[in-house]
Amino acid sequence: MARLIVKSNGFENQVVELHLGVNRLGRSSDNDFQIEHPTISARHCEIALAGGEVKVRDCDSTNGTFLSGQQIKEAVLSTGQTLCLGDVEFFVETTDVTIAIPKIEVPCAAPPVVMTDGAMLCPRHPQARVTHRCTHCREILCDHCVHRLRRQGGKVLKLCPLCSHQCEPIGGEKRKRNRLLGFLQKTVKLPFVRHRRPEAD
Repeated sequence: MARLIVKSNGFENQVVELHLGVNRLGRSSDNDFQIEHPTISARHCEIALAGGEVKVRDCDSTNGTFLSGQQIKEAVLSTGQTLCLGDVEFFVETTDVTIAIPKIEVPCAAPPVVMTDGAMLCPRHPQARVTHRCTHCREILCDHCVHRLRRQGGKVLKLCPLCSHQCEPIGGEKRKRNRLLGFLQKTVKLPFVRHRRPEAD
């Protein structure tokens, strides 16, 4: 990230580590970086890190803001330049505004165990058989892995927990019987209908 080093006497090469957004510098404690010196105003300037560049803007300070010896109202900082707030001199060590995104290691699932009958055991649930495969990432899943989304008046969507795409059955999934129909078949008896025999001539 962008960084300034105070070169004036009495500051012992103090480092100012700028953060993304607006950084306020001045003598007052209300600033992001308080610099106590009689030639620096209570709110002297603002340094903004945005859009890949570092901009400095003077906040109507009494003794002015200078970049490489020239008084400025607003300017873009570059590495190696000298920035002065009043009589306090800063060296622009870097104007790097890049954001480092940490790499997250995602552990890979163990390969599935293939049984003697050809069925596979789920890598995440070792006691469950594989019943589905994702149509997008091709991950194999058991019945416990699959996320189900129930839509009103429609079929239940079976989604992959890894990429949220639809899953397809690959065998081994136990089909659930219609409980209501089974209950009616066991408990409700339809009336016996007699068919009349045709009369003889």
